[in-house]
Amino acid sequence: MHEQATDKAVEPPYAEVNMGANEFLTFRLGEEEYGIEILKVQEIRGYDSITQIANAQEFIKGVINLRGIIVPIVDMRIRFNLEKVNYDQFTVVIILNIAGRVVGMVVDGVSDVIALSGEQVRPTPGLGSAIETEYVLGLGTVDERMLILVDIEKLMSSSEMGLIDQI
Repeated sequence: MHEQATDKAVEPPYAEVNMGANEFLTFRLGEEEYGIEILKVQEIRGYDSITQIANAQEFIKGVINLRGIIVPIVDMRIRFNLEKVNYDQFTVVIILNIAGRVVGMVVDGVSDVIALSGEQVRPTPGLGSAIETEYVLGLGTVDERMLILVDIEKLMSSSEMGLIDQI
């Protein structure tokens, strides 16, 4: 019998990052840049008046009426415990469609859409309990930029948020 030699490639450390999608919408919160799967994004809107809801979590700014759909709006700065910022002309609301539910998130601004290959994504380093890493897919690198890739579906369906039915 003839046996073929098989070359077993050593898996690089970033291979464990699940790259379900490879295009990410990048946005800014403070000094950091984040990325979310582009397939979850329905539209991007300027920050407009939001109807506040009594007794809502602090990070839920309120709701908007988007063509007949009532959409809860989450301020990601508050959700990520960042310093508060004044809303300005660059502040935008990213409208997401996650598991059939429409949710908006307020960010400081959007940058662009970036395609990342597996080699450009690294797993999140173990940072202890100082930072919530369960909602981070990994860290993306593009030239000199470092992107925090957020699992937005997992974040929005978390028990603290409760905006999307848990998956």
